[in-house]
Amino acid sequence: QSKPNLKMNKALLIIDIQNDYFENGKMALVGSDKASENAKLLLEQFRKENLPVIYIQHLATRPTATFFIPKSEGAKIHENVKPVGHEKIIIKHYPNSFRETDLLEYLKANKITDLTICGMMTHMCIESSTRAAYDFGFKCTVIGDACATKDLEFNGQITKAKDVQMAFLSALDGTFAEIKTTAEFIKTKKEDNK
Repeated sequence: QSKPNLKMNKALLIIDIQNDYFENGKMALVGSDKASENAKLLLEQFRKENLPVIYIQHLATRPTATFFIPKSEGAKIHENVKPVGHEKIIIKHYPNSFRETDLLEYLKANKITDLTICGMMTHMCIESSTRAAYDFGFKCTVIGDACATKDLEFNGQITKAKDVQMAFLSALDGTFAEIKTTAEFIKTKKEDNK
């Protein structure tokens, strides 16, 4: 008797990997190239297993917005993780991917229970979307090295991107999500498929 295929309840959530977050973009992040290359490896893995991939694309609606301007080159999904065919793209206007979008309905309709999350920015859209997903009862895995962030300033002090990354991933780890590297995740997936 073969094992039941329980894999179909998993989906990859690629959040805001858009041109403005890369070099020469309007809001370049630290390590966006490497993060997007790792996201591409995850994407290839999910496509190979014929599992759902969901892209979240942020479009700015505030009149004062300086990046992700609708119809701009910067708002386009980056070449490294370009959607193909019927892969789902959800437009959002807030950091939390669930807020005023059809993400929750889409996940429920497709009986998704487990989310693998990657993208940008770790301290903003990744963090708020992961916590929201946890609150909705999803089992989340965040792929830390497939996420990127930036230096933050508060009270005249600068927190370096690598420290922001560590702080936010460690805050999510355990309760809200399991944090893995791309290599760890792909190795586990391959072992599961044996």
